[in-house]
Parts: sequence; structure tokens; C-alpha cells
Amino acid sequence: MGLAFWALGERESGTGRLEAAVTAFRNVLKEWSRDRMPNDWAVTQNNLGSALMRLGERESGTVQLEEAIAAFREALKENSRELMPLDWAMIQNNLCNALRTLGEREGGTARLEQAVAACREALKEWTCERVPLQWATAQTNLGNALMRLGEREGGTARLEEATAAFREALKERIRERVPLDWAKTQNNLGAALQTLGAREIRTTRLEEAITAYRNAAEERTRERVPLDWARTQNNVGAVLEILGEREGGMARLEEAVAAFREALKENTRERVPLDWAKTQINLGNALRMLGEREAGTARLEEAVGAFREALKENTRDRVPLDWAKTQTSLGNTLRALGERDSGTARLEEAVAAIREALKENTRERAPLDWAKIQTSLGNTLRTVGARESGTGRLEEAIAAYRRALAEQPRDRVPLDWAFTESNLGTALVILGEREKGTARLEEAVAALHEALKERTREDTPFLWAQTQEKLALAHLALFDKSSDPTQRDDALNAIGGALEEYGKAKAVFYIEKATRLREKILAAVN
Repeated sequence: MGLAFWALGERESGTGRLEAAVTAFRNVLKEWSRDRMPNDWAVTQNNLGSALMRLGERESGTVQLEEAIAAFREALKENSRELMPLDWAMIQNNLCNALRTLGEREGGTARLEQAVAACREALKEWTCERVPLQWATAQTNLGNALMRLGEREGGTARLEEATAAFREALKERIRERVPLDWAKTQNNLGAALQTLGAREIRTTRLEEAITAYRNAAEERTRERVPLDWARTQNNVGAVLEILGEREGGMARLEEAVAAFREALKENTRERVPLDWAKTQINLGNALRMLGEREAGTARLEEAVGAFREALKENTRDRVPLDWAKTQTSLGNTLRALGERDSGTARLEEAVAAIREALKENTRERAPLDWAKIQTSLGNTLRTVGARESGTGRLEEAIAAYRRALAEQPRDRVPLDWAFTESNLGTALVILGEREKGTARLEEAVAALHEALKERTREDTPFLWAQTQEKLALAHLALFDKSSDPTQRDDALNAIGGALEEYGKAKAVFYIEKATRLREKILAAVN
């Protein structure tokens, strides 16, 4: 009975059938004790763990996943490698999946390291020669665990390993043989390439990721596997969002928004609440980027609405890291709105949201995410400080950027490093305008030139233009203090380049802002 409920629960949304399966397996274990029927007891423990794991994947919190891990470990007490090598490998593989899912919800890397170890154990018996499809399954799961580790650690070594594992799996998971498993592995390969691409300057990996996702979508159709189709739509949107951020223009971001809206047709709150919340966050981020490039605030307001929706499911007690991620995204969007409002009410809201995020995303728990949030905090404090007299908020902003850079070395996360250097330069410009002397302004120019080492015009034209605009501000401030014509010329050259790229991107808000700055520089010249 438990197996029947489990099989139905795997195919249906909701948790009713899976809960019935758990109850049935637990009733069986009351009769099949370990000392009387050790093999049947171990099989039932594994089945119980599998049902609990599926429940845990669909629900928030970690209780079901913890119970699943305990059940798998119980099963391993009887299903030893020596007695039942293939069954032992199967349970190790299941244990890997449960540990990875739990590790995704917790901070740190301990559970993820355990998941990698369990998969490597499974591969000792699930060899390609002996059981090729099971070997491919374990390679896929190993790739998933390595990818999650790589996301938290920085650098690219784990992500390269993950990509290699997925490519290995595809040697056996061929489309003609197992089309849905092939599609699943293509999707996972896309995710690893996406994370790699997000850390690299060139967009080759990101384009490869889109290809992998679109391969997956050929088999993961909406009619056949609606939830998998929705996940792939969400993933395609996420890559388009990254590309759109770098390239400028609106087309990629509009495509991303469309993909997320498609995903939400199947990723409903009632069916898959956490996937629904994830897609709401992605939609909000794409809308924010679009809104930042437009003159009005409609897209930004819509983005705020998406984040507030996500927070209905991403609560702090249920999924603390996802809650923190949502708070950060909300804060970033409120800051963008606050930049266009008079007063500081939205900006203060933004500061509060970002400080909330730091309560869960600590440096010890998730150092790279913590560093990104420090940068977001710095950006918001800088914007508030620009409107206030005094320098207190600006000094706080600079301190936040320096904290972020301590976890964002150029060799590990070059684009994040450049982003923070660029923002540090902006804060130093504002501070330098208010202080005597030119020391802060010279620091600002140095920071902005550092950022341009990674934000090149060839690879990231829109980000290059944003940094050039900031550099123009720094040179103008130095010209105001020194009357050095070289500073004036540098300011004009920098803003001219920025306007060229903003024009190509048709970024109306940025064009208007940069045009005003150019007029200001020309007025200073005259």
C-alpha cells in the first residue's frame, strides 16, 4: 500500500498521497522489526526515507528531510556494501539527495560535503560497466551536490567538477534511450554553466547554459511534465537576466520577464509554494533591472509587489536563507525607487530590509552572499548619505563596501569584486566633494579604474558605461577643486563613452541622467 501511495504521490502535486505513504511504511515497520526481518526492515526504511524526502522537497522546513536522512542511515545498517553492494549504492545515492536538499536550506557546506561523499560512495558500486543508467544517475546527483557547494565557495573548481559530472552522465543518458532523464541532466548542466558564467567575464558559458536549457525544454514540454517545464522556463529566464544586465538594452530582460511569467502558469503557489516564491524573486529582479533603465517607476513598483508576494512563502522560520535573499532583493528595489523619490522614506525601508537579510546571511554561514548583501547595504547607505548633510552614512557605506571586498577577491569572483569597487568609488566621490583636499577623490578614481579591469567595454558594455559615468563624476569633482584641465577632459571623455553605450542600449533613464551630467561638465568648462 505504501508503494502505491508513493508512486501516485510522485506523479501528483500536493502532499496527501506522500503523507499516506509515510504512514503506511511506518505501520509496516511496527510489524517488520529489524531483528525478525532485517532485509524487509531495511527495504522499508529506504522506502520511508524516499517518501519523506519527496515530502521534504515540497514542504518548507527541514523536519521531513532530517527524518529521511535518519531512515536512509538506518537502512544502511543492514544493507551493507559487502552483503548487498547494489542496494547499498542505491541507498547512498538517496542519502546524497536528501543531504543535498537539506544543505541547500541550511547555511555552511557540511551537509553538502556529506552529500558529495555519499555520491562518491555510490559510484564505487554503481559503475558504468555494471549498471550504466544507475551510474549516470549518481553522476547527475554528484554534479548537483558539487554545484551547490560551488555556489557557496566561490571560485570555479567545484563548478567545473559539476559540469564534468553532468557531461559524464550524458554519455549514458542519451535522448533516444531515456528522454526525460536526458532532459533533466541537460537542465542541471545548464544550471552549472549558468553559475560558472555568472562568475566569468565572457558570456560563452551563459550562452551554453541557454542551449542546455532549451535542449531540456524539447522533452520537458508543458503537456508532458508541467512542473519540470516550469523549472526550465525559470532557468532560461535567469540566464537571460544575467545577460541582460551585462549587455544593456531591454530585449534580454523582456525575454526573461516573459519566461518567468510562463513559469508561473504552472509554478502556482498552491501546487509548489517554494518554487512559486523562487520564480517571484526572479521575476522581481528582472523587473527591477528593466525599471532602472526606464524613466517611470511602474516596473519598480511591480518588482516590489513580486518580492512581497515571495515573502508570503519565504518566511524566516521556514526557509531562512531564501527569506534573506528576498529581503535583499526587496531592499535593492526600494533603493532604486527611493533614488527617484524626494525624501528618504523608501531608502530607510531599503536599509531596514537589507539589515534584516544580514540576520540570517552571516559571514560564517554564507560568505559570498553576505558580501553581496554588504554591497547592497553600502549602496543604500550611500544613496541616503548623498541626500543628508554630514558624512556619517557615507562613512558607513564605505565600511560596508570594504567588508564586502574582504570576501570578494578578484581571482574568486571578478565581477562581484568589480561591482563593489565601482560602488566604493561612487561613495568616495560624494565624500570627497564634501571634504577638503583631493585624497578621497583620488581614491575614488583608483577604485573605479580597478573596476574597469573586469568591466570592459567589449565584454560588459553596459556595466562599463555605468563605471565610466561614475568616473566622469570623480574627474569633474577633481576639476572643481584643482582647475586642472586634464581632469575636465577626462570627465568629458568618460561621460561621452557612457552615453554611447547607453544610447545603444536605449536605456532612457540612464541617457537622461548622463546627458545632465555632460551638460554640467560643459558648464564647468565654460
